[in-house]
Amino acid sequence: MGFEIRKVGVIGSGQMGNGIAHVCSLAGLDVALNDIAVDRIHAGLATINGNMTRQVNRGLITDDQRVAALDRIAAAPNLDDLSDCDLVIEAATENEQIKRKIFTQVCPVLKPEALLATNTSSISITRLASTTDRPEKFVGVHFMNPVPLMQLVELVRGIATDDHTFNHCKLFVAKLGKTATVAEDFPAFIVNRILLPMINEAIYTLYEGVGSVDSIDTAMRLGANHPMGPLQLADFIGLDTCLSIMQVLYDGLADSKYRPCPLLVKYVEAGWLGRKTQRGFYDYRGEKPIPTR
Repeated sequence: MGFEIRKVGVIGSGQMGNGIAHVCSLAGLDVALNDIAVDRIHAGLATINGNMTRQVNRGLITDDQRVAALDRIAAAPNLDDLSDCDLVIEAATENEQIKRKIFTQVCPVLKPEALLATNTSSISITRLASTTDRPEKFVGVHFMNPVPLMQLVELVRGIATDDHTFNHCKLFVAKLGKTATVAEDFPAFIVNRILLPMINEAIYTLYEGVGSVDSIDTAMRLGANHPMGPLQLADFIGLDTCLSIMQVLYDGLADSKYRPCPLLVKYVEAGWLGRKTQRGFYDYRGEKPIPTR
C-alpha cells in the first residue's frame, strides 16, 4: 500500500485555514482543524458552514454534500490531534517567528511519513524547512484568498524538497479541483511578487496626490479591466499583510523599487487595516464603503 493523502491537518482556522479545510472536506478528505483557542476553531467551523450554505444556495453543491463535508472536519484543539494526518498545512499568521514555533512543536507528534506544508505567501520555504525534522518532506502550498473561489495554488519547492513530496502535493491540489503553478523559492513567489508592488504603486499614486482613492480604483477597474481596484483589493487582503509582503520583498531582494509606501505604513500604524478593522482606504462602517482620502 503506497503513501496517499487521506487526512489533512490544518493549523490556523482564520480566513485561509478555514478556506483550506473547506475545500479539503468537499474533496472527500478528512480534516483536523487546529488553532490556539477552541473558540477560534468553532468560529472557523461556523464560517465554513456559512460559506458552504452559500454554495448550496447558488446550486454549486447539494445540501447532502455540505452535511457530509462538515462531518469530515474535526476540531483538533491540541497539536497531538494531528498525529494521524498524512499532510499538515500551516496557515497561521504571516510571521516567521510564529511559523517556526509551530513547526518546532508539531514535528514531534507527526508520523514519520507525514508531509508538512506552509501556506505562506512570501517567506522562504527553504528557511522554514530548516526548522523542521523533515526538510525533504516540506513544501510551500500557497492558496489564494478566498480559497473556495480561487482556482490557483502556488507550489513552491524548498532546496531540500524531494520529488515524492512534490508529486503528492501536485496530486493533492488536483484532487481539490484546483490548478497548481510551480514557483521557485524566491521572495513572494509569483503572484505576490507581481501583485503587491502594483498595490504599493497604487498607494504611492494616492500618496503623491496623482489621484484620489476613487479615481485610482475606477481607473484600474475600467482601464485595465481588473475585477476590483488595487486599493479596494489592498483593504480586502489586509494592509498589515500587504506591508509584511512588501517588507519581505524589500529585505529579500534589496531593491528600492520594493520600498513600502510611507502612507501604507501610516495606515497600518493607525490600525486601519482594511475590511477586517472596518477602515482602510475605505470606511466600511456605513451602508456602503466611503473612501478615506
